[in-house]
This record gives sequence, structure tokens and C-alpha cells, in this order.
Amino acid sequence: MKTNAARILDALGIRYELREYEVDEENLSAESVARKVRLPPEQVFKTLVCRGDRTGVLFAVVPAGAELDFKAAARLCGDRSVEMVALREVQPLTGYIRGGVTVLGARKDYPAYADETIELFDVISVSAGARGTQLLLAPSDYLRATKARTGPLTR
Repeated sequence: MKTNAARILDALGIRYELREYEVDEENLSAESVARKVRLPPEQVFKTLVCRGDRTGVLFAVVPAGAELDFKAAARLCGDRSVEMVALREVQPLTGYIRGGVTVLGARKDYPAYADETIELFDVISVSAGARGTQLLLAPSDYLRATKARTGPLTR
């Protein structure tokens, strides 16, 4: 299924692969997605929706098995503190549901920050903007398309 995120990559001339997988509503974890798309968890990145006390809504893109370090995120984006937005806010803010959030094609152009480990791989996987579909692409292309800044974001 071609998603808005894929169409954005098409318009930018960025090569990618769409990889579909069966969704388990009981387990939407990025680790589960990694198994289903046959990639190590460190190459599958989840997109978290956060709010900084100064900058407002932002995306934090971190590896599947990692936990966001809120203090590190605040340092990277120039905030004193960063917290996750409530799940009920995710769809109104981004246009995406949990398990399908991506920076690409979000409702607004919020700042994005990716964990520095994203640059260690030839290929990464991120949500294509719908549960059950992942985008596989080069990290440099993802960073260019999303204008994401990189830095340490995990513990």
C-alpha cells in the first residue's frame, strides 16, 4: 500500500522499499515490528511524539529496543524538559495513530530529532504512516527528507 510518506519520498526522488507485515493489535511494539520485517531492533526506528517546555511538539526517532532519555532530548532540542504527549493527543497532532506515526507527512512540520545511532546502518526501517507497513531506506535519505537533527537520545 502506497502511503503519503512514500509519496513524499517519491517526490524527493528517494529510493525506498515498502515492507508490509501482519499487525497484532495486542502488541504494537517496535521490537515486534522488527521481528516481522526481519531486521535487528537497532535498525528499526520508532517515532515518538513529545513536547518540549520551550519548543512545543517534536518528534524523537529512536531504535526499537531503546528508551528515550528525556534529559538528552531536552538538551538536543534546547528545552529544559521534554515529555511524551498523551496517547489521546497523538492522532490530532500528527494525523497518525499509534503504531503508524512517522515524521513524513505529519499534520504539521514539527521539529524532528533522531538518535545518533541511525547513521550506523546502511538501511533503517521507519513507519510508512500506517500500521502494517514500514519504509526501508538509507538513513541519510531519511534525515534529508525529514530534516531531522541527530544526537544522543537514548539511555
